[in-house]
Formats: sequence, structure tokens, C-alpha cells
Amino acid sequence: MTGERELTVVEPTAMRRAIARRMSDSKRDAPHFYVSAEASVDRALEEAERTADGAGTRVTLTACLVRAAAAALVVHPAFNAVWTPEGLARSSSVNVGVAVALEGGLIAPALLDADRLDLRETAVALADLVSRARAGKLRSTEVTEATFTVSNLGMFDVTSFIAIVTPPQVAILAAGTVQRLPRYDGDDLVARQVIELTLSADHRAVDGAEAARFLQTLVQELEEPPAKKTVKGA
Repeated sequence: MTGERELTVVEPTAMRRAIARRMSDSKRDAPHFYVSAEASVDRALEEAERTADGAGTRVTLTACLVRAAAAALVVHPAFNAVWTPEGLARSSSVNVGVAVALEGGLIAPALLDADRLDLRETAVALADLVSRARAGKLRSTEVTEATFTVSNLGMFDVTSFIAIVTPPQVAILAAGTVQRLPRYDGDDLVARQVIELTLSADHRAVDGAEAARFLQTLVQELEEPPAKKTVKGA
């Protein structure tokens, strides 16, 4: 008989079991909704290049995203929070989790007090965090205290994607690859480097208009140079 399939069962690792459990819990318990926006990253990449000049530090777009997210979380504290049986618990610390791919799974350790770091400090701390995550040398607070997560798959040429909220957090940002596309600047058609950002949020904790305002602030943080930046209110 042809076409008969043979199945080989691969026993999941402890990490894979933990991911399966937490993501299943999140999709079952948290009513997800999604808001997307495009951001021009020309100025963010220019700032990253200036920051890295002569410093011996590689400043990645992920560092720019973490810095922008931290600033947006200060303006919109409902997203810098966790969901509890008693309701939304806002955090006094801005601890931005960053998704890191590992062999057989992923982890999203937190960059603690990310709102207190400038771009160069964010890049240095992020490089150290990722290195220690891959070496299995994270501190317990970095594993347990994230209040928001950034997941960037742009390095894999993913245009856009939708992430699952990591419980008990209430939101996660998914970022796609940088694309050079024609965009209008007034009446002029110019080439811009843009990325697609998608915010997944828990509808028990926040609503669509709040998510849209959060994403507006985050996009503004990426697009406006620091000297001219005026953050929008919540």
C-alpha cells in the first residue's frame, strides 16, 4: 500500500512545553485584538548610526524599537501593566521584554527600567541581555518582571506578523522588516525606509482607541528626531 504515512513523535523539551502552556493560556483567556501602523525609520536608523560612530557599539533597529516602546509606555501606562484577577495592575517600572530565539524555543527577558536609558545605553544593555539569554545566565527578575514585550522578526525578511500576548502582560509589539518604498512627502514622491508594526492587546485591559494612541506615540518616537520631538498626550 503506497502513500501510508509514518509519524515520528518528537518529545517536547521543557521549554517547548512551557511555551505551549503559556501561549495556550493566553489565547484561551485573553481576548486579543490587533492594531497596525506603518513607521518611517529613516531618522531612527540615522540616529542609530550616529550613536554607534566611534563608540564601538552596534545600535540595532531592535534597540530603537525598545527605546521607542519604553517612551510610549511612560505616556500610556495602561500598557505598562499586567492583568490580575483583581484587574489591571500598572507597574512603576518600565521593563521591556525582548523576544530572543533560542535552540528549540524562545524567551523574552526584560530590559529593566528601559525608560531610564538613552539609545546607546539601550543598545549596550540589549546586547548584554541577548548574550546572557543565549548563555542561560539571566537574572530571575529579567525572566519574570517584563511589563511589555517587543518581538522583531525583520532580520528574517518577514514583512509583518501578529504576536500572542505573553501573560500576564497586556500587550506585545510585532515588527517586520525594513522596506524601501515610495511614499508622498507633501506633493513629492520620495523613497522611505518603512516597517510594519502590529500591536496585539488584551481587550480585558485596554480598548482599541487606547491602542491606536499608544501606537501613534510609538511611531512618533521613531519618526521624529529627539531635538524636535513633542510626545502626544495619552
